[in-house]
This record gives sequence, C-alpha cells and structure tokens, in this order.
Amino acid sequence: MNPDEIICSCLDITKGMIKEAVDQGAKTLADVQEINDVGTICGACIDDVEQLIAELTAK
Repeated sequence: MNPDEIICSCLDITKGMIKEAVDQGAKTLADVQEINDVGTICGACIDDVEQLIAELTAK
C-alpha cells in the first residue's frame, strides 16, 4: 500500500490518512468519516475506502 496515494480527490485524503484513522480505532466508514470526512463530497471513493478499511481491519 502506498500511504501517499490519494483515495479521496475531493478532500485530498490519502490511503495513509485512512490507515491512521483505523489505527486510532475506526472500524467502519462512518467511524473514518468522523475523523477525516472522506467520501462526504461526491462519494465516488466510498467503495475504495470501504475496501481499504476491510483490508486494514482484517489484519
């Protein structure tokens, strides 16, 4: 995983920022959105964000 890869272009949120949210205890899309608002503008990244959260929380 490239932590610098942008996953949400509307808000310039990277995969690393999603990982940080998960490391802080976020387990769902809603949890991550409380931390960084990912996917709250156009929503195009939601599937990718949910997949990344699933990968990160499966470890």
